[in-house]
Amino acid sequence: MSTTAVDSGEERGAIETIRSGFRHSPELGAGLKITLLLAVLGALGRVVVPIAVQQTLDRGLGGGDGGAVDVGFVVRMGLVAALAVLVTGVSSYFMTARLFTAAERGLATLRTKAFRHVHDLPVLTQSTERRGALVSRVTSDVDQVSQFLVFGGIVAVVSVLQVSVATVVMLAYSWQLTLVVWLCFVPLFLSLRHFQRRLSSAYGYVRRQVGAMLSAISEPVVGAAVVRTHAIEDRTQERIDTAVDRTQRAYTKAQSLTAVTFSLGGLSSGLANAGVIVVGVLLGLAGGLSSGEVLAFAFLVTLFVGPVQNGTQVLTDAQNAIAGWRRVIGILDTPADLEDPGERGTALSGGALEIVFDDVAYAYPGGPPVLSDVDEAIAPGSRVAVVGETGSGKTTFAKLLTRLMDPTSGVVRLGGVDLRGVSFATLRRRVVMVPQEGFLFDSTLLANVRYGRADATEDDVRQAAAHLGLGDWLAGLPDGVHTRVGQRGESLSAGERQLVALVRAHLADPDLLVLDEATSAVDPELETRIGRALERVMRGRTSVTIAHRLSTAEQADEVLVFDAGRVVQRGPHAALVEQGGVYGRLHASWVSQGRAPVA
Repeated sequence: MSTTAVDSGEERGAIETIRSGFRHSPELGAGLKITLLLAVLGALGRVVVPIAVQQTLDRGLGGGDGGAVDVGFVVRMGLVAALAVLVTGVSSYFMTARLFTAAERGLATLRTKAFRHVHDLPVLTQSTERRGALVSRVTSDVDQVSQFLVFGGIVAVVSVLQVSVATVVMLAYSWQLTLVVWLCFVPLFLSLRHFQRRLSSAYGYVRRQVGAMLSAISEPVVGAAVVRTHAIEDRTQERIDTAVDRTQRAYTKAQSLTAVTFSLGGLSSGLANAGVIVVGVLLGLAGGLSSGEVLAFAFLVTLFVGPVQNGTQVLTDAQNAIAGWRRVIGILDTPADLEDPGERGTALSGGALEIVFDDVAYAYPGGPPVLSDVDEAIAPGSRVAVVGETGSGKTTFAKLLTRLMDPTSGVVRLGGVDLRGVSFATLRRRVVMVPQEGFLFDSTLLANVRYGRADATEDDVRQAAAHLGLGDWLAGLPDGVHTRVGQRGESLSAGERQLVALVRAHLADPDLLVLDEATSAVDPELETRIGRALERVMRGRTSVTIAHRLSTAEQADEVLVFDAGRVVQRGPHAALVEQGGVYGRLHASWVSQGRAPVA
């Protein structure tokens, strides 16, 4: 699965995108009929005022007996106009409030779905799609949709209804003047389809550039230490400047198209107003229209022209929003490579788990196999070290074992159950992976450890640390369990982050522990402490460790040796040393380099 799959949704049309958006966010359509009814009331209220003005001029001021002013009629028309204004205001308020509430609820659902689905995306997609681009889909792209639905959406709904109602009333007064108005706007309406396609393309490019810009900015922020230590500030700044410049040029190009459509709208509006005045006066002189009707028509033209001219800006906002909507839906429509059986899943037996790889192979889409013909069984409660040169397949083996990926062929079983039949909730409780670099969130040590067990108390954490021989280390931290670890755990050393990860794993109390052994540069004392903690964490459960140290291989019950995607040797450390082969070369390298890692 590649980035192209994630972007495939960006080819769908605007109507299809909107329909898909409503399917993903059903809250957007909640109570829509009532909202539209309120919009109709608001639109009708706006045309009542011109009608009241016309009636006042033609009947109230000059239509009484002997041409006298009919004060009662004028007052009634004034009250009707005031009531219409009141109805319009109240309807507009409730319509706006309902649209705002529905839009924000729907987009909250969309944002949540997109965020959750990012975690379900294929591992390869997550690796190839830039993190900043993924984040932009959940944040800025949804924000564009939100801004349009809350503001542009209101304008669009009111504008369409207002133009429709104004046209009907104008026809009632004069079909000739109505024809003049529509003829002035025909060129604009005919050109909108052309500009819609160009705007859609332009703003699709804008949204992609925004994602690229966020990636360019976020990466050096996260990797600030690397930027400083390698003195590449100028090169980094140049990359950011390039991304910002490309985004600025993309916006400028899109806005230039917007300016053209807005100018066409202004031109059409000017022609319509001029045409109505000229033709209206001629019709009035010919006796076809009264002065009140001409004035009312002028008001109605304003009600027609304003929404149409605003519609050009709404069209721009809509294309920007739809481009963002496409990108978010593109994420949601990218199939997850791992299906969670959920409640239909099979339960795992209690206690240490047996591991079976039955003729397992794995290959990335379009690539060569990275694992082939893996047929291995690991007894419950045993400690297995996995070794091999970089690229030999040992990390893929661990990902398949923890079901971060599914095999291309073959079956991985835990406790006799196909992993694909175990619910994620059960699997994550029973199987825990401790990565080589323990990732910590910007919170307290206590909050990070609780990711292993949400209901763990402070005493539980302290007891877990003491059981692993880390009680004095924990007590020596500035604020104990309440010590803040900083972003990505940067307030702690690499070794200390690994200790937190081990406490977290111990609290989770899994039946299978998969470890990518820490090889960060730590002092010998801390390395010894990590080793002792690992020994206690692995006790009583099945454990598989991607080994980078000789001592880990020596202490394991068995060693699996990977080479070119296959298990080429298996057995206890001593026996494998005697055999020589791949493990013999790895062992010789270990011995020659002391405690330094070989992979």
